[in-house]
Amino acid sequence: MFGKRLMSSVVLVVLALFLLLTGGGILALGMLILSLIAFRELTKACGVIDAGQKNNALEGVGYGGIILYYLVVYGIKDPVYWMGMLAVIFLGLMFVYVLSFPKFRAEQVMTTFFCAFYAPVLFTFIFLTRNLPNGIYMVWMIFISSWICDTCAYLSGMAIGKHKLAPVLSPKKSIEGAVGGVVGAGLVGALFGWLVLERVFADQNITWIAAVICAAGAVISQVGDLAASGIKRNHNIKDYGKLIPGHGGIMDRFDSVLFTAPIIYYLAILLIRFD
Repeated sequence: MFGKRLMSSVVLVVLALFLLLTGGGILALGMLILSLIAFRELTKACGVIDAGQKNNALEGVGYGGIILYYLVVYGIKDPVYWMGMLAVIFLGLMFVYVLSFPKFRAEQVMTTFFCAFYAPVLFTFIFLTRNLPNGIYMVWMIFISSWICDTCAYLSGMAIGKHKLAPVLSPKKSIEGAVGGVVGAGLVGALFGWLVLERVFADQNITWIAAVICAAGAVISQVGDLAASGIKRNHNIKDYGKLIPGHGGIMDRFDSVLFTAPIIYYLAILLIRFD
């Protein structure tokens, strides 16, 4: 198991390097593919598809809407149009619901919209962060806040963890581990700011700013981790999928990243001066 997990991690890092360094349409396409897979994992986990079904019309609207959403985000820089695409997805789902009534339950429609928003929309913030001025450097704070936090939280929890963070939702997580994850992400963020961002934003206190951004992102990343775990517990599943050996599905590997990405994007806009 460890060998599979290590190999999968290496592949993920190489893929992330390629997509994030390349940026542009290649990154957008990569995020779209991840979004479509994550959408399928979520709809399957949440019961949008009834037992015995391979897919249904609600899923079809979701797939089509997600593709259109990414085309608009990539091609049009105005957020008003992005919001418009969310409305299109919602209206499309309601259209199917009304015309096929009573084939689908209202809960299925609402859950499909939730699934179309959860991973697909949040994944776009990786692309949007990469598109910021000097975004080729900024985007790495998303992964410092999530994956470094995960690692530091695990190590801290193993070493000194005594008090349960969420006993029912995630019994193995501790308050000490959570704090260690935030501190670790903040320290690595500061190091990243000092070694890398200081060269780009020399006239700002970027080391401290990066530390604050990464620490804040780490707090939210743990909420993302717990939220994804909650959905799995609600629906009695261990993993969202089996795509990534040793890790599970896309949602299992990127649950914390999804919550971190928008936080990093907006904090970067608020705290960093782009000339």
